[in-house]
Amino acid sequence: MANFIAIPLKKTSEIDLVKPLKNVFSSFCVAADEPVSYDDALNELNKLRMNSTWRTLDKHENSLDVMTRYYDQLNFLDTKCPAVEFNIPFKWKDAFDKGSFFMGSASLTLQTLGFEKICILFNIGAMQSQVACSHISDIKNDEGLKLAAKYFQMASGTFQHLKSLACSPIVDEPTPDLRPDTISALQSLMLAQAQESFFFKVIADNMKDAVIAKVASRTEELYADTLKLMQKESVMHLWERDWVSIVASKQAGFLALAEYYQSLVCKAKKEVGEEIARLQKATEAMKTAESKGILTSEFKDYLPKITHNFEEVKKDNDFIYHARIPDAKSLEPIGKAALAKPIIPGDKMNPNSQDMFSALLPLAVQQAVSAFDLRKTEIVNREKERMQSETQMLNGILASLNLPAALEDTSGNSLPQSIREKAQAVKEKGGVEVVEQLLNELPGLHQRNNEILAECERMLKDEEESDTELRSKFGSQWIRTPSAKLNAPLKNNLSKYAQMVSTAHSADGIVKEKYEKHKDKIALLCLPEEQLTADLPAGSPVASCPSVDRLRALMRDVDALKSEREMLIGELESNAIDMKAKFFLLCPVKEMSTNRALCGNSRLVYGPLQKRIQDNISRQNSWS
Repeated sequence: MANFIAIPLKKTSEIDLVKPLKNVFSSFCVAADEPVSYDDALNELNKLRMNSTWRTLDKHENSLDVMTRYYDQLNFLDTKCPAVEFNIPFKWKDAFDKGSFFMGSASLTLQTLGFEKICILFNIGAMQSQVACSHISDIKNDEGLKLAAKYFQMASGTFQHLKSLACSPIVDEPTPDLRPDTISALQSLMLAQAQESFFFKVIADNMKDAVIAKVASRTEELYADTLKLMQKESVMHLWERDWVSIVASKQAGFLALAEYYQSLVCKAKKEVGEEIARLQKATEAMKTAESKGILTSEFKDYLPKITHNFEEVKKDNDFIYHARIPDAKSLEPIGKAALAKPIIPGDKMNPNSQDMFSALLPLAVQQAVSAFDLRKTEIVNREKERMQSETQMLNGILASLNLPAALEDTSGNSLPQSIREKAQAVKEKGGVEVVEQLLNELPGLHQRNNEILAECERMLKDEEESDTELRSKFGSQWIRTPSAKLNAPLKNNLSKYAQMVSTAHSADGIVKEKYEKHKDKIALLCLPEEQLTADLPAGSPVASCPSVDRLRALMRDVDALKSEREMLIGELESNAIDMKAKFFLLCPVKEMSTNRALCGNSRLVYGPLQKRIQDNISRQNSWS
């Protein structure tokens, strides 16, 4: 089996997150809409931490699922409570420190979520390396090689991301495992092992010798970079005793394999001299690999092949070809095929993560969001009122000029548009039949209302008479409040309703009178369009002259202007934007100026729309 290195996990102590986070929420954060209990979410978060750090974790994807879900929740919380001391002692030990009887083990305790995030992220990268190693127990297993390459690349990306976080001011004096030099070495090691996984994959897939040589050459380069980083004085003491030997041996071994496969390319091209030179170089590199550490069977299997090919081609050259053997230093460098690349984690490491505290907002953000909503409502109402006022003024001017009716063709050849629209409206509402039906119902309704009022009046009168009779009979023993006093509000209401019925009856008479006056014209509008057109009196056709054409063009502009205003009002009312994310970015800034943020963001959101509204109104004003 190939020697693949898995990174150990950091250890931590068990702590309770529930009570300290409750205190933080009550002092620094508020619910976005209404008070919400976070007890269940906090207990779930506490459980996630325990499962991610305290219990024994298997080298399996399920462990990664728990760890990444916990990391995502920390990330969500960190955006809402940045730079806050949580009064939670997050204590983490150095992953590479084995401790001693006298000195104990290296550890660091901080009270910020940022430190907890960094340590969990380190463990995610370490677990990804362990899962990768568990999949590559057999390098001839195609699915295992693909999964190993995937998780080694993910581990490399995780450590690359960790390096950018660990270099921040969150950790002033980190433990050795979190220092930039350490993380750089681990990131490089993971990438080299991912490339090595791809090497065994291309071998299993029987790729061309030239391709295999390039993949091996890139693997050698990555192990060479890793070796330099691991041999730095600042980190050399951290590693297990055989780690540096394994990396050094692999670096030399992959140099040998790259030269061996390139020699096969030379053999196919009949380039005997270069083939010999590369086999010599492969032999020397394999000896170096053997001296650096214990060679695994994957490398040992190539030793007889290299030796056999070298002896055979050297013999052929001595007796047949007599080709010049170039110096090893003058050989053209082998190309490099970089198949492995770091997979950088996204905003969410686990696609199934849901923010358990989604309704929670920093107090400053909640205040800013509420103020922005008020500002937004003010802007929307003001701009709508401006446009509606301008439209009313425009309609008034048009009505005073009898437009657009004055431009309609009344020669009798076709029905004017304004009359067509009015006729359609009358027909849709039922026409004369519906009006007459409603008018015929009015006397019965009026009579029914009077009967109800009379019945109510009778009941009140009977009740008062009964009360008076009983009061006279029992005298001082009848201590109930007099009905006349109790019923006074009801009598007042009765008088009001009687007045309303009388007023409605008078209004009915006015409506009926107006209807009788205009009944024939309403009936005319109910006729089919052809008959209505025939019954209309013919007027003189509107002259076709430049002034009339110009007026028609202006009316088209007016219609377009009104349509644009309706669209602008719709955009104003539907312009829903969630400002929480924008105000989150401002939240860490001390003494955030809410007014400045509101003004800037309201201009950003509504500025372009307000400019279009002003342009629309300016077009109307330009016609005066």
